[in-house]
Amino acid sequence: MSITAAKLTGIVKDRRFIAALFVIVIAIAFYFDLPSYFSFEGLRENEASLRSFASENLLLSVATYIVVYIVVVTFSLPGALWLTLGGGLVFGPLWGGLYAVSGATLGAICLFLLARYIIGDSLRTRYGPKLATFEAGFRKNAVYFMLSLRLLPVFPFFLVNLAAALLGVRWSVFALTTFFGIMPGTFVFASIGNGISVALRDGETPNLSLASRPEILLPLIGLGLLTLLPALFGKKLGLKSTSDEAGDP
Repeated sequence: MSITAAKLTGIVKDRRFIAALFVIVIAIAFYFDLPSYFSFEGLRENEASLRSFASENLLLSVATYIVVYIVVVTFSLPGALWLTLGGGLVFGPLWGGLYAVSGATLGAICLFLLARYIIGDSLRTRYGPKLATFEAGFRKNAVYFMLSLRLLPVFPFFLVNLAAALLGVRWSVFALTTFFGIMPGTFVFASIGNGISVALRDGETPNLSLASRPEILLPLIGLGLLTLLPALFGKKLGLKSTSDEAGDP
């Protein structure tokens, strides 16, 4: 018996399907013990094995890393920060940052499409009041506003994804502004991850003294400059941070 497009769409839109998919993702994550890597201790203890595996299986490692990042962002799971640090630790600041940006962007696009075409109605019910914060900005200049929201981490990453989808932002605008907008912060964290890796390979125990190393100090300075952006430009954009935990990559 063939399944028509209409039936398939109905299945996907069923909340039970979404819930089951979410449970499956969580089960797979715990089966492969992925949460153990989403911490400083996890990165420190597995740094050597992760780098060794990546050097011997580069394509598989890159593909797995990007797919895991996509899943984490699509389902708004915790751990994106540690994934970014891990990318820098395993692949270096340049490629690790690029892989993280790619995974985060693709995951954001997946969530964007889910919100727009599949679970939009239930999301409007839940997040309707918060969406009003973004509506005027998107209507005035979607490109500038989206890029600003990505550069200025004053709202949770997932909330910006949902707002853009439910308020009619074109997916091409969403994808491009996400890709380029998250680059600065992502490369900073990837560089910090690389600095931690360099310190571990030099036989140093990770502690506050590592902040004096150039591999970590310079990215930390960059991170400090990024944190000043909301204070400098937030009032111009009329943005106020929510009380939710930020979910930036």
